[in-house]
Amino acid sequence: MKTKNLLLFIAIALISCSRNNDLSDAYGNFEVDDVIISAEATGKLLFFTAEEGKKLAAGERIAVIDTTDLVLKRNQLTAQQKATYSKIENIRSQIEVQNQQLANLNTDKYRIEKLLKDGAATQKQLDDINGQTELINRQISSTNTQYTTVRSELEVFNTQIEQVNESIRKCSIYNPLEGIVLETFSELNEIAVFGKALYKIADMNQMILRVYVSGNQLPSIMLGQEVQVLIDKDQKTNRSLIGQVSWISESAEFTPKIIQTKEERVNMVYAIKVRVKNDGSLKIGMPGEVKF
Repeated sequence: MKTKNLLLFIAIALISCSRNNDLSDAYGNFEVDDVIISAEATGKLLFFTAEEGKKLAAGERIAVIDTTDLVLKRNQLTAQQKATYSKIENIRSQIEVQNQQLANLNTDKYRIEKLLKDGAATQKQLDDINGQTELINRQISSTNTQYTTVRSELEVFNTQIEQVNESIRKCSIYNPLEGIVLETFSELNEIAVFGKALYKIADMNQMILRVYVSGNQLPSIMLGQEVQVLIDKDQKTNRSLIGQVSWISESAEFTPKIIQTKEERVNMVYAIKVRVKNDGSLKIGMPGEVKF
């Protein structure tokens, strides 16, 4: 009888040791790095194709916001820009005429100076021509100032048109990354407001297993380290995947109540993230285990 009891005790001990060896080092749940796409303009949603669960390609146009007001504003600025161009052409013509007048006066001045040396002209004639030359120079200077002012006005219109064009461009929303739409916050024909969230998307090809480790485990964990990730295959067995440590918290926190017993909640732990390539079986919120 004693022999049977001894054998039973040894068997239980071996099973217990085997189970302890199979225990994972950390436990947690899978999550993703999601991105919330927001409107960058205000207006009616004329086109919106994001649907929960739908896979979107990077660069795909997802939404279009009404641009009617912006187009009308651009047309107004374009008309003002054309009117300013006309002013510039008129000023250029004035400057050309004034430069020609100055050239003619300089020619006359040269002739009078030559005649004055020969005694065929008077000093008054030379003074008059010098006065006319000075007047034309001042007129040219004034016209150049007008030209600079109008050029500045034109630059303002050019900048305003560029701003409107940029606002029109932002009325078309393009999906920034390939992924699955997790949630939508707007509907077709609703009024989108600048900064309002339209939909949430995540790359499901890469999943993140967030687990918590004790301070004793932390020294043996490094960024970039490959680890074994276990997920449920069925009720009794697990399936193994390869993961990589992508983030380690720099500060400790209390053990999350959701995954630990009451006795362990008083301990301080560190959160880490393990990035795992998704073969299609991993879902958000699914439990996972890690062996270091």
